[in-house]
Amino acid sequence: MNRTLLIARREFAAYARTVGFWLSLLAFPLFAVLGGAIPILMRTSEPVRAVVLVEEGPAAQGLAGSVQDALRADAERRAENARRAQEQAAKATGMPKEAVAAAEKQGGGLGASLNRQRLRIVETPSTLAAAAPGKAQTQAARDLLTADVDRDQRIDSVVFLTRDSAGKPSARVWTRRAADDTVEDFVRDALKTTNRREVFEGAGIDGAVVTDTERFRPDVTAFSPQSASGGEVSFRDRLPTIIGLASAFILWSLIITGASILLNSVMEEKSNKILEVLLSSASATEILTGKVLGVAMLTLTVMLVWAGIGTAGLLSTFPDAARDVAAVITEGGMIWYFVAYAVGGYLMYAVLFAAIGAFCETPRDAQTLMGPIMMILVIPIIVVQMALRTPDAPLVKIMSWIPFFTPFLMPARAPADPPPVEVFGTMAGMFAMALLMVWIAGRAFRAGALSDVKLSWKTFGHAIRSGGR
Repeated sequence: MNRTLLIARREFAAYARTVGFWLSLLAFPLFAVLGGAIPILMRTSEPVRAVVLVEEGPAAQGLAGSVQDALRADAERRAENARRAQEQAAKATGMPKEAVAAAEKQGGGLGASLNRQRLRIVETPSTLAAAAPGKAQTQAARDLLTADVDRDQRIDSVVFLTRDSAGKPSARVWTRRAADDTVEDFVRDALKTTNRREVFEGAGIDGAVVTDTERFRPDVTAFSPQSASGGEVSFRDRLPTIIGLASAFILWSLIITGASILLNSVMEEKSNKILEVLLSSASATEILTGKVLGVAMLTLTVMLVWAGIGTAGLLSTFPDAARDVAAVITEGGMIWYFVAYAVGGYLMYAVLFAAIGAFCETPRDAQTLMGPIMMILVIPIIVVQMALRTPDAPLVKIMSWIPFFTPFLMPARAPADPPPVEVFGTMAGMFAMALLMVWIAGRAFRAGALSDVKLSWKTFGHAIRSGGR
């Protein structure tokens, strides 16, 4: 036992003392925040495009007004989205709506920036208005879009509105940047709405009725007898699902991180003949156990640091939401789901990667063997989204009983309170598979550490039959 603990301590210290480990440890939360913040920053920093509308001929009369009406309707919809976002934030934090609005205003109006319009209609420049229809007008549009002027005077798009041979609305959109299709998409939707209104008016239906119908946004509120209040579904009621999804992804990342460290460690020590020295003073089982335990301590350190950073951030920004999260994790028993399935899942994959590392001497050897395992690991991450929506689906239930998928799918199904027989049955199957993997990996580990042969079905079968000798 002392030798096992010494190997575990050595394995832990080998990585914990490096600067790179702590940099990567702190980099993950940073990049997680940036991953969520960058799309928001991109949306808030996106410029508002200046658009000129030109009606070509008498048949196109009124189409510019239709596009402007669509722009006003879009502004109303965005304002309504901002209002609803404030209401949801108020429900999630327990703050009054006025306080949420004041906090947003103090923070620079982030919600307003996210919901602002992406284009504005400007007056037609005199050079374009005076140009004759056809080539002269097109050349004038080209000159406007290529002119090197200040940003506030720049024209980003020129839209020529017309009608096709069937009398349907159509347009030619000239843009400053060829890859920018924002104006094109908006004009297409606006003309689609215009055509729909004209068709209804042609059938004798008032166009105002059509417009009001399109602008209608129903106010839908969710209720459930299983909610905390027994009625309206709140953010507190959705937390278990969010935590279940987060648990599956955290466990997946920890297994990938820890198992990869273990594989590289074993592979490096085998190529440097360190494993042979260790085997002269400790058994293969002690070495394998010590390495798995050491890397487990390393991944536990990672998890504790991440949990500390997340808790501190949540307490400082949304204390009410932090209390709800703590209540769900502790009172709902989800923490025990995560711990039990994390232990079994980590043990299964850790010993598997350690055994593979014992047969590899170069990263190329490891990559060829990692491919199939990574394909297996991708499957539960895809299915876990289905497990959150329909945890009782036959496919989800069946896959939950497969030990390699169990540690990811069962925590995701925890909020739906699966039957005890499934909980204990899947857990027993997972730990039975883990013990089998330990037995197989121990024999394969000894055989691979003491030989220079490549891993194949023949060498692997021989290692199992001979007990690694």
